Amino acid sequence: MSISPFDDFRALLLNMPLPDELAMDLATRRQKELTKPEGALGRLEEVAIWYAGWRGKHKPVVTRPLVAVFAGNHGVTEENVTPFPQSVTKQMVNNFAAGGAAINQICVANNLGLKIFDLALDYPTMDIAKDAAMDERGCAATMAFGMESIAGGTDLLCLGEMGIGNTTIAAAISLALFGGNAEDWVGPGTGSTGEYYKRKLATVKRAIELHKNYLDDPFEVLRRLGGREIAAMVGAILAARAEKIPVILDGFVVTAAAAILYKANPHALDHCISGHVSAEPAHTRLLANINMKPLLDLGMRLGEGTGAALAAGIVKAAILTHSQMATFSEAKVADKQ
Repeated sequence: MSISPFDDFRALLLNMPLPDELAMDLATRRQKELTKPEGALGRLEEVAIWYAGWRGKHKPVVTRPLVAVFAGNHGVTEENVTPFPQSVTKQMVNNFAAGGAAINQICVANNLGLKIFDLALDYPTMDIAKDAAMDERGCAATMAFGMESIAGGTDLLCLGEMGIGNTTIAAAISLALFGGNAEDWVGPGTGSTGEYYKRKLATVKRAIELHKNYLDDPFEVLRRLGGREIAAMVGAILAARAEKIPVILDGFVVTAAAAILYKANPHALDHCISGHVSAEPAHTRLLANINMKPLLDLGMRLGEGTGAALAAGIVKAAILTHSQMATFSEAKVADKQ
C-alpha cells in the first residue's frame, strides 16, 4: 500500500479529543443558578457551555483570543474571473501589517490578537481549470504550516483569509463536496458580475470536469481545487482540535476549508462555530450542508476574518456572563418557587 502525505492527517481525524462532559454538565448546572430566568440569554448560554466543554473548565475565561488571517494567491485568476489583479492580495497583507484594514479595527475593538500568514504570495497555485492547484507534498506541507499557526498559545481561534480569486476556489470546493450545479455555488465574490461572473461560472464547471475522477476524497478535493490559504486553515482547524481550542469560522472561503474536514469526518468541526453568514449567496447553503447556524447576520462579505472577529466579541461576552455573573444565592436574589 502506498503511503500518502495525507495519511497523518487522516489518522488525526480518527483520534480526535472530545469535549469534557463533566465541565459541560457543571456549566449547564451553573447556567440554571445564575441571576436570570433559565434560557434568558439564548444562544449565549449554549456558547458558554460549548466553550466550557472544550476548555475543560465549568467557569472558563478567554485570555488569549487570536485572529489568524491566511493569505494565498491563485492561478485561477488567469481565467479573468475577478476585476481585481492578483497583486491586491499582497497589497492588502501590507495593509493588515500597517493596521489600516477593517480587521485591525475590529481586533482593537474586541481586544483580539492578530497574526497574518503570507503563504508564498509570489508563487500562485496552479489554475484549477487546467491542472491540480497543488501537488500532494506541497498541500500537506501547507497544512502542516497551518497547524503551527497556534504556536505560542491561544484559547479562542478566529480564522480569516485573503486571496484574490478565492471565492472561485471556494465555489469549486463546495460543488465537489456537496454536488448540485455550479450556479448553486458561484456568486459575485469581489465584484465578479456580468462577464466576470460568466467566466467564473464557466471556470468552475471546467475545473470540476477536469478533476471529476478524483473528487471522492476530501483531501484530493483540497489539493486539486484548493489554495494554500485553504490548506493552511484546514491544518489550523485540525491543530486546534488536538489542543481543544474552540474555533470561530469566518465567511464562505473559511467555511469551504472547514467543509473539507467535515466531509472527512462529520464530527471534525464539533469544536467550531460559525461566526456569521456572509452575503455571498452560497454561504448559507454551505452552512446548511455542514449543519452550522451562524451567530451573526450583518450582510457582510469582506473576509479578512472580520465576521469571526465580531463574533468573538459575542463569545467573550457569553463566557464572561457565564463565569462572572452571580448566582441567586450569591446575590441573595430570590429564585423561582
